[in-house]
Amino acid sequence: MSCRPTGFSFSLLLLAALTREAVIAPLPGALPMEPSLATKIRAVLQAKGPAYHPEAAHRNPDGSPRYTNRLILETSPYLMQHAHNPVDWRPWGDEAFEEAKRLGRPVLLSVGYSTCHWCHMMEQESFEDEEIARFLNEHFITIKVDREERPDVDSLYLSAVQALTGGGGWPLNVWLTSAREPFYGGTYFPARDGDRGASTGFLSLLRKIDASYRRPGTSLGQSARKLTLALHSALSSPSAGDLPGPATLRKAMESYQRAFDSEEGGLRGASKFPATLPVRFLLRFHRRSGDAQSLRMATLTLEKMAAGGIHDQVGGGFHRYSTDARWRVPHFEKMLYDNALLSLAYLEGYQVTGRQDFARVARETLRYLQRDMMSPEGAFYAATDADSNDSQGRPAEGWFFTWTPGDLRTVLGETRARLALACFGVTTGGNFLGGRSILYREKPPEEAARELGLSPAQARASLDACRDDLYRERLRRSAPHRDEKIVTAWNGLAVSAFARASLALGDPTYARQANRTADFLLKRALLGDRLRRSVVAGVARQDGFLSDYAFLEAGLLDLYEATGNPERLSQALSLDSLLEKRFEDTQGGGFFLTAEDGEKLLVREKPSEDGAEPSGNSVAVMNLLRLHELTTQQRFRERAERGLKSFGAILAENPTALSEMLLAVDFHDDAPREIVLVAPHRREEAVPFLERPRRVYLPNKVLVVSTEGKELSAQADQIPLLSGKQALQGKTTAYVCENRVCRLPTTSPAEFERQIRPVRPLGDNGAHPEGSGRQGKP
Repeated sequence: MSCRPTGFSFSLLLLAALTREAVIAPLPGALPMEPSLATKIRAVLQAKGPAYHPEAAHRNPDGSPRYTNRLILETSPYLMQHAHNPVDWRPWGDEAFEEAKRLGRPVLLSVGYSTCHWCHMMEQESFEDEEIARFLNEHFITIKVDREERPDVDSLYLSAVQALTGGGGWPLNVWLTSAREPFYGGTYFPARDGDRGASTGFLSLLRKIDASYRRPGTSLGQSARKLTLALHSALSSPSAGDLPGPATLRKAMESYQRAFDSEEGGLRGASKFPATLPVRFLLRFHRRSGDAQSLRMATLTLEKMAAGGIHDQVGGGFHRYSTDARWRVPHFEKMLYDNALLSLAYLEGYQVTGRQDFARVARETLRYLQRDMMSPEGAFYAATDADSNDSQGRPAEGWFFTWTPGDLRTVLGETRARLALACFGVTTGGNFLGGRSILYREKPPEEAARELGLSPAQARASLDACRDDLYRERLRRSAPHRDEKIVTAWNGLAVSAFARASLALGDPTYARQANRTADFLLKRALLGDRLRRSVVAGVARQDGFLSDYAFLEAGLLDLYEATGNPERLSQALSLDSLLEKRFEDTQGGGFFLTAEDGEKLLVREKPSEDGAEPSGNSVAVMNLLRLHELTTQQRFRERAERGLKSFGAILAENPTALSEMLLAVDFHDDAPREIVLVAPHRREEAVPFLERPRRVYLPNKVLVVSTEGKELSAQADQIPLLSGKQALQGKTTAYVCENRVCRLPTTSPAEFERQIRPVRPLGDNGAHPEGSGRQGKP
């Protein structure tokens, strides 16, 4: 982002500016602002007071922003970043399209998010440029959308650009008619011809689009209508098919094997995104097939990601993706959803292999979320930026996360610096911009220990201390911007990550964190029977979408299993009821992205692809399968099967498009374990039994833990599995069932482990007596 004056003098100037009526310069080439709107904008600026330090390329002599547009009235951090552009931006809404129709102008829809590096670049180069702003204001109606608040708008027009160009991304720039129909689009555009090697720059493109739109007899409207029809066909009703099963899972595995990078993990080539090779599917496939290659693919990918620069070696957590094939040079954004999902992948990797390094990565990632991304109320912020200011106050990509040998010697001292330099690959020439180094695991501490004459234990302890010291030093730097929007769906993923960690790692503090986050969402984002998409500055905004309901429901189910609190199951059932009522396609199966009474866009989309985030359909179908196992109500299974069939054609032809739904396919094809633990007095008495699933990878299960007496009786109506169960001989008793048929109850943790260990092979109606234990040493 562009620089601003800093220091005491700037604060005085800004205070002086904001304690009198704000002066708003006319936006170049824009229509005059209505007096009521200008008054409202002045009032908002006045209310922000001297603490308001906006990013702005154009300033008045007193330091205040020269330009202010309608986006100052919004709360989205992304829209607020553009509030002082000279472009006459408007938020998404009927008013903007009515104005476009009245003036006979096309609409430029620009979609992005606040931590997007190339969104910042296009703002600096084009949207802060007064000549470009003038042309936009004179010939277009311009709309800004935060994709994280409006995933429906983003997904629709991203699909349009993908249909037009074969690619997509952010910033997303789409030209529409006043009827909201797209006719042209792209992503990042350099400002002028020749910039960054582009033959046609943004300003030239704007002139061409304007001329084409105004030309008599133009076919742009006809093209827009054709594209809209194609979008409707592609997005609203994916082709149904047969119920997917083992053949679907095998076809997906074959596809991943063909594209696997056998040296670096993940899929071959660059850039590398963690989600493109679904580790959790590979682990499930290995469990039921015995396929050694799928396990190797999963573990190599986890190893390489953890060792790479995509993994923040100092502060924990993962960046959004790697720009190279070796996971070493990341795009430095950090997203809440990535880190919640990767925590789950490393937890499951630990459960399968028993490898403590995988457990450690999971712990460090969860610590990063709590330490750097948590709000005071216990929910989690959305993301942090790739860019930050360097030591001279200049914006620089990745500067916050990179180091020089001199930096390490200054912070750690010469002796410890030698260890850190060797382990983290820091060199004089560097591996990133300006001769700086992205830290990655060049060699394990044990190898560096031999070279430096240390014991392995000394090296590991010293390196941990180095990381802590580097983290504290890094806190003194100018930190990347943090988007403090609390997105319901992504926090639902975080609830799942912490709840599952409490079981997998045997640490109840993680369950307490999951409870705290869930409580925040249910109190602040659930208003009546409406779940909101996000909470910004304490205010819940925007009706929730499919993923908000489905991800939070999944988190509550995980939290129920982790804590045994029946209230969490009731809350999950309530959310499912809302999904069924407002989002479900009761005829065709599956769920729509938006509620039936939500804003009507060109297409009511039924999400049919898993990307960096799972689709709401994939998670919702899994929720239904779990609810069926818990409640024994057949209607949940029937709804799940309708959902699976509704995507049957996609799963048959291109199963990797729905990589998260493959987990639901595996669950449905398996014989999920129904595990009931009845403790005589306190849940803690079941701990010796809860330790056993940590030794056995058992993803397809439901777990109910209850104490005998009133608690068990109260839950029995909701969970028939509990009926008639008791703690035999006053001891914690385990009941292991499949399809409501239970084995003999046992009070022996060892016997309990033996009962849960058998695996049902792919395509087999029987059970394999061995094969679900760890492949590595505990």
